[in-house]
Amino acid sequence: MRGKFISLEGGEGSGKTTAIQYIKEWLEAQDIPYLMTREPGGTPLAEDIRQLILSPREESVNDTTELLLVFAARAQHLAEKICPALEKGIWVISDRFLDSSYVYQGKARGGDTSVLDQLSEWVVGENKPDATLLLDISVEQGQERVQQRKHQDRLDKESADFHQKVRDGFLERAAIEPERVKIIDASLPLEAVQTQIETQLVALQTMWSGENK
Repeated sequence: MRGKFISLEGGEGSGKTTAIQYIKEWLEAQDIPYLMTREPGGTPLAEDIRQLILSPREESVNDTTELLLVFAARAQHLAEKICPALEKGIWVISDRFLDSSYVYQGKARGGDTSVLDQLSEWVVGENKPDATLLLDISVEQGQERVQQRKHQDRLDKESADFHQKVRDGFLERAAIEPERVKIIDASLPLEAVQTQIETQLVALQTMWSGENK
């Protein structure tokens, strides 16, 4: 009885934190065991790597350095947390996963997609999410929300052009894998966003129940 693996993606200010709280409440109401986690991070070592990646610094971070740090954290995350939970029948909900690498280190930073493909095959293999919920919102709306945050990380402070590339990159990912990546219109009122999320959760629950009969 393997758990379901869900990742949440989206640009800065897309509302992932609010969506994750809703998913948590929904899973609890359905009495489904779950684990909430995030990337980069998820384990003590991976969280240390997260700080290296996101902390503002005077030294510029080489794009290859950032890419390898992200995948190093991911390897630890999968081995120590994600895969063991899924094998126990626990659903795993991750705030970001593989698609973010293709978007941030690939599309937005101009990284080599073939290198990303190789790292993905090596580190992730068959352990892709069963579903990825892409919270899509315009760059303008997202940045308005970001400006209201008390603390902003290195990515929050990137240019509008960078954030547009991020949005475009996520939509490209959805076009490549529409069966896995489900677009959630995050510009709508909260209740409408939650309804879209619930539709995807119910579909996964139905699949999960069918697999375990």
